[in-house]
Amino acid sequence: MNEENHIEPAKFLIVRFSSIGDIVLTSPVIRCLKQQVKNAEVHFLTKEQYKPLVESNPYVDKVHCLKEDFKEMIKSLRNEHFDYIIDLHKNLRSHRLKNKLGMMAFSFDKLNWKKWLLTNFKTNKLPDIHIVDRYLESVKLFDVKNDNQGLDFFIPDNISDPIVSIPENISTMYISIVVGAKYKTKQLPPEMVAELCNKLKLPIVLLGGKEDIDAGKYVSENSTNNIFNACGKFSLYESALLLKHSTCVISNDTGLMHISAALKKNIISIWGNTIPEFGMYPYLAGEKSKLFEVKDLSCRPCSKIGFRKCPKKHFNCMMMQDIEAIANYTNKISIV
Repeated sequence: MNEENHIEPAKFLIVRFSSIGDIVLTSPVIRCLKQQVKNAEVHFLTKEQYKPLVESNPYVDKVHCLKEDFKEMIKSLRNEHFDYIIDLHKNLRSHRLKNKLGMMAFSFDKLNWKKWLLTNFKTNKLPDIHIVDRYLESVKLFDVKNDNQGLDFFIPDNISDPIVSIPENISTMYISIVVGAKYKTKQLPPEMVAELCNKLKLPIVLLGGKEDIDAGKYVSENSTNNIFNACGKFSLYESALLLKHSTCVISNDTGLMHISAALKKNIISIWGNTIPEFGMYPYLAGEKSKLFEVKDLSCRPCSKIGFRKCPKKHFNCMMMQDIEAIANYTNKISIV
């Protein structure tokens, strides 16, 4: 019997309740823990709606769900006898969880006060470090190092490829455009998306959730380009497959942007009220990826997350985007 068989497994509980993009950004921590810590057993605690997203990750041994009955959830987690908690959410709920479980826990620096300084006084004290590397700081005590393999996003084998649903004159070569985002101040307005589509030389597949159906319809009806509106038509995994097949991806700052990074796509990311300096830009995406933003606005960033509408009512962070430059760069990298 070799020596490794005598090593007791270390049992980790990683905590990240939401959301899609944030969970994808935790994937390097999951992978590096599993691969670099001998006999590591990695569990993940998240909200019920995100369970399938984590279950597809082969480096996760078991997924637990946040429950309304907090006491029952704590009892269930105690029965697992974890050795360590890796808190990658770091809010009041995760703090309460750690207190109740009463075991050694590690977290990361959310830099909230520095973000507050930047959004309120435009004083930038933020370090030049991506959130993935801040996440990885939480496990450095276990000699875990960044393997520089980027993000993971695993698409289950039983997912049907939606490419067969797309007209052949589009599906052979197209650009994916992600039209939505959680907050309106992170979205390029539909009329500007339509303008962008008219300047692109390849067909387009529009991606988004059911909440983006109207925006997708507007773009489709107001563009002369060859467009397939996939908004609201496909699941997250099916949308990921459409991203995978595309020549490149144009996206707002949203979850599908991070999935595109995990798929190593070239990403043209468009930034509104949030800024890349918050540390959540596409991580180790395709080498031709590029950021587009309106710099030197006195009101930007106005929030570390976003708003339903522009607080200043002009929405210059998106309305002043250089659509011509975005189109020219996209055409340059998408047509070989």
